[in-house]
Amino acid sequence: MTTVVATGTFEILHPGHMLFLKEAKKLGDKLFVIISTDRNATREKGRILIPQEQRLEMVKALKFVDNAVIGDEKDMFRPIVKIKPDIIALGRDQRFRENELEAELKKRGIDARVVRIKKFLNGGLNSSSRIVERIKGK
Repeated sequence: MTTVVATGTFEILHPGHMLFLKEAKKLGDKLFVIISTDRNATREKGRILIPQEQRLEMVKALKFVDNAVIGDEKDMFRPIVKIKPDIIALGRDQRFRENELEAELKKRGIDARVVRIKKFLNGGLNSSSRIVERIKGK
């Protein structure tokens, strides 16, 4: 049984999120998703529109997601240590470096492979930022 972890804010679910999570699921048998906390998401994106509990429930409702949890505000690796995944799936725009992430995982006793999902949807309303801009009339 291969366990995959994908992480993200998933603020406004859109086709880009669906593609990322479906591609992550293809890497294994079980897909766990870690949702950014409101505080971490605000620090990363400068704003948060949808509270973490609602984002969690939306992601949990996706048929190809086996489980989802809210991340840890102080140590992003804490939920990963609990899940013990075989693979960490990164989105195209996530700022982690694969080799640095693998090294930190090894330090914590996790022998997981880090895979960057290269497939993405270009254009249209395939990002939360574009959706927000459209709503604002930009």
